[in-house]
Amino acid sequence: APESLMQALEDLDYLAALDNDGNLSEFGIIMSEFPLAPQLSKSLLASCEFECVDEMLTIAAMVTAPNCFLHAPPGTEEIALTCWRRFSHPAGDHFTLINIFNAFKEASASSTNQEASTEKWCRDYFLSCPALRMAGAIRAELVEIMKRIELPMSQPDFGSKENALNIKKALLSGYFMHIARDVDGSGNYLMLTHRQVAQLHRFSSYYNTRRIPEWVLFHEFSISEDNSIRVVSEISPNLFAELVPQYYFSNLPPSESKDILQEVINHLSPVSTTKEEQK
Repeated sequence: APESLMQALEDLDYLAALDNDGNLSEFGIIMSEFPLAPQLSKSLLASCEFECVDEMLTIAAMVTAPNCFLHAPPGTEEIALTCWRRFSHPAGDHFTLINIFNAFKEASASSTNQEASTEKWCRDYFLSCPALRMAGAIRAELVEIMKRIELPMSQPDFGSKENALNIKKALLSGYFMHIARDVDGSGNYLMLTHRQVAQLHRFSSYYNTRRIPEWVLFHEFSISEDNSIRVVSEISPNLFAELVPQYYFSNLPPSESKDILQEVINHLSPVSTTKEEQK
């Protein structure tokens, strides 16, 4: 459909993947080397700047692979939730996925009868072994691409405060179009771009918890699954204001959320102007 094509071109333009003539920019050409959605490709490249490549590779692999959470059989839902909470990270689902992948790798490495033991570990935690193996294969492929096009690889630093902030910056560099705000304090998220209201997906680490973040970045929105946003992590308006392209922000439809962000941008504007000049 022409509307879909125009939307796709507009998104690529916001991601700096197109030049003034509508062709792929130099940055867009590098983005196209990765077999990933453009937003994810942009976040992965941004992780080179923010020195969180190792962690971003894991996130990219986990969200590209099939869903790793198994549907718990009737009567075992609470047990499954308790198992998954062991991997929960306060910063959000992207970080929880890193915890799950790292735990899976550890379980795979420490077992003598590797295959059977790893599959049992996955069953015990209501996780999909094929999905996690697929994530491992995707991650290895992405590493090979990074090496082939000679992109810098940073050392793992997962767990530090600075690393968590850098991961959020890398994610926001690609997913600034996927921002939502809880408008009533009860988990009704209004998306900035489409003005649709969505709820947290039941696989989210924030689901059914007392702490519901006000501003979130989400990986995808699903109408088929009760208007839910999947793979959600908390962000701050200040961080969004620091990284959002101004021409994208100015095209957002009017809303209370946009007004709040505009105030933050105005407050940060002297700093932002200096950063733009440096860029």
